[in-house]
Amino acid sequence: MPKMKTKSSAKKRFKMTATGRVKSAQAGKRHMMIKRSNKFLRNARGTTTLSKPDEKIVKSYMPYAR
Repeated sequence: MPKMKTKSSAKKRFKMTATGRVKSAQAGKRHMMIKRSNKFLRNARGTTTLSKPDEKIVKSYMPYAR
């Protein structure tokens, strides 16, 4: 049976945690930062884990990620 394809866009944007959750960058930080509160910007640093429904979609894009 041939190998399944991995979506290149997904492998660039998401990583898997050791427990199998999907890690991604925080949304909403690309532009228009002046409008955003300092609290929002502080809380949106680093990475976050996706919700369960979103996680299911992303995992279908990366069949060989743990």
